[in-house]
Amino acid sequence: MVTAAEEKPRKKKRRKRKDPEGTMSLREHLRELRRRFIIAAAAVVLGSVVGFVLYDEMFSLLADPVLAYSGGEDGRMTEIAFNAVGQPLDMLIRMSLFVGVVVSSPVWLYQIWAFIMPGLKKTEKRYAIGFIAASVPLFLSGILLAYLVLPQAIRFFFGLNPEGTSNFIAPDIYFTFVLHLFLACGIAMVLPVILVGVNMMGLVSAQQILRSWRWVVMLIAVMSAIAAPGGEIVTMFLIMAPLTVFFGVAILLCFLNDRRRAKREQREREELLGSA
Repeated sequence: MVTAAEEKPRKKKRRKRKDPEGTMSLREHLRELRRRFIIAAAAVVLGSVVGFVLYDEMFSLLADPVLAYSGGEDGRMTEIAFNAVGQPLDMLIRMSLFVGVVVSSPVWLYQIWAFIMPGLKKTEKRYAIGFIAASVPLFLSGILLAYLVLPQAIRFFFGLNPEGTSNFIAPDIYFTFVLHLFLACGIAMVLPVILVGVNMMGLVSAQQILRSWRWVVMLIAVMSAIAAPGGEIVTMFLIMAPLTVFFGVAILLCFLNDRRRAKREQREREELLGSA
């Protein structure tokens, strides 16, 4: 006869048992997603404090391409003019959040990969860790690349003004354009890393990715033309070249991963047949 005192430890031990394959229920996935999101959001908020402290310096740095155009060869006036009482506060919040996203990029990029990694095998997780380390410098490189082409974009757009006109730009419109450009270039540089991660999860094969290369190259060309809209074709290719190279490297890594996975599966089948 089993007493209640003996039955209790058994139940406790049964609850601690884990799935050997490491699978999770839908509720556990949602709980894990919420936890990762909270950590990432907290990191962005803390990074925004840094943006609040550096607001004046960031405003001057991003406004310089516009103000430097003023009084050029055509004598055109260019200014960033606040036209509402609450606009300075709105810009302070936006700029602080943008700096928060950039400063906290190591944290939220890691949280994305940490959410994906439980679906990978143990032998594949070390490769995912390497991709995490690559995502942060690529994201920052994309933002730096956008900042370098920003003056060319400003000169092109202002050059379309009819003679005798000036530019008095609302800061919310200008900085929305700038921040969207920065984030688009930063995310574009990280997409090849995410592509390899999706391939490692077995959701997309290298052949499927390769079949869509024409559409990807066309999309990269369009994005590069938008980022460097002037007649300077060299600037467009300076943006397009690294994005195309990273896409090619991502395809190569996907092929290597597919080949390694196929060999492992073949070896497992042979071992299974041998044991049978």
